[in-house]
Amino acid sequence: MTRPRILFVRHGETDWNAEGRLQGQHDIPLNAVGREQADRVGTTLARLVPGIGDLDFVASPLGRTRETMERLRAVIGLAPEAYGLDERLKEITFGSWEGLTWPEVRARDAAAASERERRKWDYVPPGGESYAMLLERVRPAIDALTRETVLVSHGGVARVLLAMLCNVSPRQAAGLDIWQGRVLVIADGHFTWE
Repeated sequence: MTRPRILFVRHGETDWNAEGRLQGQHDIPLNAVGREQADRVGTTLARLVPGIGDLDFVASPLGRTRETMERLRAVIGLAPEAYGLDERLKEITFGSWEGLTWPEVRARDAAAASERERRKWDYVPPGGESYAMLLERVRPAIDALTRETVLVSHGGVARVLLAMLCNVSPRQAAGLDIWQGRVLVIADGHFTWE
């Protein structure tokens, strides 16, 4: 099955990103760096895709993704609020670990943190979800795409897309860096960063 190209944008930086805190589905706003990153992505998208206004635009409903989408659309010259939202594109939830840094998680529950490192793709944190579970949540949203789409979401969602669409092994996908302020282009089973 041929899929439309996805221009994936991870939301811009938040203070929790800068502090290394697990955000998950907590609704943390962009910081000044994140707003600059969102603007820069708008410039990149306009350069990459002539006629970008003809594409579909879809975002996770969390505030940091909505602000990223609205800022990049404004830079492109499009109506900032004219895009779709999809609940299935929310970030992976880390359950009771959200708000903590990895050193704090390891200090509170070293055994669970070690188990997650060994089985990062399948491990379910207390009250959270695994990447495998996230993939099953995200798959129907991606399968529903019918046109080339700018998709603004989260690092965990990018990782499952790379596993699902680009034959990246789950183990490798779970550990990949997902950049803010850049565009991840996913097309024909391959990916590149712009």
